[in-house]
Amino acid sequence: MPSQSNWTMYRIFLAFLMLVAGSINTLSAKWADRSEAKGVYPNLPPRKFDHPFLQAVGMFIGEFSCLIAFGLLFCYRSRKGNPIQVSRFNPFIFYPPALCDMCATSIMYVGLNLTFASSFQMLRGSVMIFTALLSVAFLGRKIRSFMWFGMVVVLVGLVLVGLSDVVFRKSSSERSSDVNGIISGDLLICAAQIVTASQMVYEEKFVMKYNVPALLAVGFEGLFGLLTLGLLLIPFYYIKITNPNNPLTTDPHGRVENSLDAFAMMGQNSAILVGTLGNMVSIAVFNFAGISVTKELSATTRMVLDSMRTLVIWIFSLSVKWRPFDVKEFFMQLAGFAFLIMGMIVYNNLLFMPWLRRKVGCRVDDENHLQSPFQNEADESERLLQDEDEIQYGSNNTSTDPVYS
Repeated sequence: MPSQSNWTMYRIFLAFLMLVAGSINTLSAKWADRSEAKGVYPNLPPRKFDHPFLQAVGMFIGEFSCLIAFGLLFCYRSRKGNPIQVSRFNPFIFYPPALCDMCATSIMYVGLNLTFASSFQMLRGSVMIFTALLSVAFLGRKIRSFMWFGMVVVLVGLVLVGLSDVVFRKSSSERSSDVNGIISGDLLICAAQIVTASQMVYEEKFVMKYNVPALLAVGFEGLFGLLTLGLLLIPFYYIKITNPNNPLTTDPHGRVENSLDAFAMMGQNSAILVGTLGNMVSIAVFNFAGISVTKELSATTRMVLDSMRTLVIWIFSLSVKWRPFDVKEFFMQLAGFAFLIMGMIVYNNLLFMPWLRRKVGCRVDDENHLQSPFQNEADESERLLQDEDEIQYGSNNTSTDPVYS
């Protein structure tokens, strides 16, 4: 495998592609959420596009496209006499993580409707804490002292981000201007990370022992998620919530998900259609680019790029005035973001941390102690990616997130 320190033009392109696609994934969904149309209610005023479950179906379509891409790649490699080696496995091992992905993504899209895109992306950093705690409970790992410190630092950052949303809110035309909506949205996003962490732990315990190419794994999770949530849209249409102040839906009839209204709104407002399609395409590109970055560089590089897209989304949201600008709020969010990044650096033993720990005489990892999810991923990638031409399943985070998703 080529040296990971050699940043060729191809690797720079992959890193840039992952950063851009990951940022578009969140921004396109929020763009659609902010757009208005009357939908199937022509006698009512235009409403925001509030269809999180249909958006989650779109995300699974994007993931399912990875299965199509793998099929094309498999045929191409087979014709060249260099077929991709896949061990025998039961495809249904991907159904539980697909269910986790479905629940987490749907919850996060509901939260995104209620809060800001930048806060949405930052609060997703809490998945690190939940993954570590669940790894202790179900994988028998031990958390080192410096990891506990990193988790505390991340927690401080999350608190700062959440407080900035509530304390410095300003009135706007957005649904997210309501303080109760903001708190509900932030809490939903954090709760979704528990489900995402469960998905990661399950994949590490039951899936990573199989020699499954990454595109195939992502594709199967997309397929199962698409079929399951696609069928659930039918009962969701008939389930009604009578409370007009509920945070789950703004449908005039209280339907949990009105797919007919969603498609009508797409037809009436091209911005909604473009945002929805952009979300579908970007998730497919993001998964491909993320897998390629893990293969060509490392899972650690992938984590750093994923953190950078949080900064891109935050700056973009402020630039286009998706969230009101306030100097105090800006510095509080900046501090929160800094704590999140610093906590991830400490927890994952990155950048200056190895040097610092050597200086103070700390021992580095041993088998009985918990490594970060990203470090586990990197070790698995190094084992599975000995053949430079073969993309193997070495990523815990196969969705949004995600990503969530």
